[in-house]
Amino acid sequence: MSAPERMGAQVRIGVSIPIPEPYSASLTRARIEAGDPLAHSVPPHITLMPPAVVEPDDLAEVTEHLRAVATEHPPFVVELGGTDSFRPISPVVFVRLAAGAQACERLQRAINAGPLRQELRFPYHPHVTIAHEIDDAGLDAANAAMEAFDAVFPVAHFSLYEYGDDGVWRDVSNFVLTS
Repeated sequence: MSAPERMGAQVRIGVSIPIPEPYSASLTRARIEAGDPLAHSVPPHITLMPPAVVEPDDLAEVTEHLRAVATEHPPFVVELGGTDSFRPISPVVFVRLAAGAQACERLQRAINAGPLRQELRFPYHPHVTIAHEIDDAGLDAANAAMEAFDAVFPVAHFSLYEYGDDGVWRDVSNFVLTS
């Protein structure tokens, strides 16, 4: 997740499903071993809304929108399994969603409405990045290291993240799926 430029007091935000432990530690370790410089600043996640900037005065509306989306969607199960890549379009290796992709797509469409509407650079494809914008050898190593990775976990919430001045994404609010 790269951070967009901001002006003045704007806040950088993103919306994602955090990957729980013990899987999060394994995914972070794979990113570190691949040589990805973002391994320590971007926690493992499934993006629902890519990074954006908002005015501080708009955060209450954003929060209310996310709360409303959460109340309209039920919890679901994600299964992660195997790896893939967006190469040659984008230098990214990721862990695939074997189950739960459709639920992520529904959430993404609902979140990408109202105050968070934005044009996506690429079509939405739920995944968990394990190597991003590093050399081909690092991408290949990440792909090989995690090709047998498998995880199953319930998704009961998604999170709003803010990008700190220290270059780290932190979750600041959780939105419980309740429908």
